Formats: sequence, C-alpha cells, structure tokens
Amino acid sequence: MAKQKKKIKALAMFSGGLDSIIAIKMIQEQGIEVEALNFTSVFFPNEKARDTARKLGIKLKIIDITGNKEYIKILKKPKYGHGVGINPCVDCKIFMLKEAKKIMIKEKFDFIITGEVLNERPMSQTYDKLMLIEKESGLKDKLLRPLSARLLPPIKIELQGLVNRQELLSINGRSRKEQMGLALRYGITEYPTPAGGCILCEKPLKDKLIDLFQNKKNDEIDYNELALLKVGRHFRINKIKIIVGRNKEENEKITLLKKPGEFLLNVSDCGSPTTLIQSIKPSKKDIEIAAKLTAHYCDSKEKNIVVDYWNETNEKKKNKINIKIDEKEIGEILKNKIG
Repeated sequence: MAKQKKKIKALAMFSGGLDSIIAIKMIQEQGIEVEALNFTSVFFPNEKARDTARKLGIKLKIIDITGNKEYIKILKKPKYGHGVGINPCVDCKIFMLKEAKKIMIKEKFDFIITGEVLNERPMSQTYDKLMLIEKESGLKDKLLRPLSARLLPPIKIELQGLVNRQELLSINGRSRKEQMGLALRYGITEYPTPAGGCILCEKPLKDKLIDLFQNKKNDEIDYNELALLKVGRHFRINKIKIIVGRNKEENEKITLLKKPGEFLLNVSDCGSPTTLIQSIKPSKKDIEIAAKLTAHYCDSKEKNIVVDYWNETNEKKKNKINIKIDEKEIGEILKNKIG
C-alpha cells in the first residue's frame, strides 16, 4: 500500500480584515488545512476576527495578551520604538509571532501565514521590517506572506513545492483593489472596512499609558489597570489616580474593574458619575478631591452636594461628605486631567 501523503497544515495570524481573509483563502485553495489565530487586547478587540471567522467557517483560537508581563514590557519600552502614538508595532508583531511559533510547534503546524502586504504600513511592512520581524521571531523559513510572497525571498516550504509559489501574489503598496477583486472571486461580499484598529495610536490613550508607566512598576500593572485606560476621565493628583465615569456604561465598567479595597464615590439623589480612587488608603484630602470631581460632573445644580463614598468593607453603610461647589477650586483640580 502506498504511503499516505502527509497533510500540510498552516496557522494563520488572523485579524479578521480583508488581507488576512484573502491570505487564508489562497492557501486553502492549494489544498492546505488552515486554522486561524487571533491575539487580542483591550487596545485591539477581537469582535471583527470572531465574527468574520464564524461567517467563513474558519476554526479560530483567540488569545488575550492584555495582562501578559512581556507584552507590558514591550508597551513601555519597545526595542524598535513607538509609532505616532505609543504603538510598538514592530515589537508587537515579533511578540505575537513568537507566541504563535510556540503553538505551531506544539500543535504540529508546518508554517505560519499572515495577511501582511509589502509597503502597506510604513512602520512595520517595509521590506526591511518584514525581514527583521521574520528573523527576530525565529520564524525563518516558516513565515509566509501570501499576498506579497513573490516580492520576498522564497521560504523552504515553497522551495520544496509544498506551496506553489506561482499561485501566490506580488501586491505592493496601500491600494486594496487587487484584494477586493479577489474577494469577489472567492464570493466574499462582506468584510470589515480597513482601519488602524489599534487605539495605541491615539494621543489621549498615549498620555494615560505614559502616566501609568511613570507611576507604576511593570509588575504592578495588570489587565484591570490597562482596561481602565479606555474608561472615564482620568486625573493624577498627589500621585493618586482618580477616574470619573462619563455615562452609565462607564460607571458599570469602573465598578467592575475596581480592585479590592479601592474606593468608589457617587451622588445618590441625581444623575451621577461613578468615581474611582485607585488607592486602598486614600487620605482625607484625596477623598475630598474625588468628591469634588464627582459633584462637579453630576447633574445637580445645587451649590452644596452630598457625595457618598465606600469600598467593599462598608458598602452597605456608605460614608458621606458634604461638598460646596467652588468653581475656581474645581478649575484648578481639572488642570490635573490626563489626556
């Protein structure tokens, strides 16, 4: 009996965008089994990848890297620098590919594919950067970029004929006309519109993240700390972080993400923000400042406002503080807003 030919398996880095969809379709068309891998964080959510994979019938593994200590180190001090915001694009890609390599080896995939396009993104997809990412991730001869493969050196699996290089593409630049044409060919009529996706490029978040790194050690930063960067108005006063919710949804998130012992504040008899003091031992002055911010942003028009404050040890019996609104004093406090 003839020996059965080994089934070739590829692991796809999958964002859910058009480029990664087309990359998968091209490799599947060559009779290769493909599974998708998506890395997510509070800075680049995975809804797009999850929805797209479900529609296309692609098996998807999702890994949240938000609280990964190595990832936090990269955010703070990337070897290859930040982009326009605090986005460490090159280091982030290297990190994710290193993690993908572990899965490739453990689950016996033959190679990894990505939807990267030569010169589509100026920071991370120039020829030199693509080669650097391949080298630093330890994926030499194991990393295939189907959309631009014929403009890049062939990898081992192409030279062995296990992937037909002539059926791969030579796309260069930011135009997506060729990808959109291929989508029609594959019968793909719904796909996400292109976007940066990663909010680390945005200045308000950059300011908040820099403030966090300046005031916390790496091992003190966790998922909750990072997730709260996307929520509410942030103030740093006397080295204490105070976060004031802007709507009901943010109030709920602040309550959910607070750590044991930290204090919450609100005004009970009107529309009010939930305010978080990120300290288990706030001073009387810290509580007073947080209460003034809570009173300032609540819906009451009164000049004297009662603000409740509590942590889980006294939630049933909330403490109260009387705040007299002083616009000049509030103006000085508001100068400490981050971002």
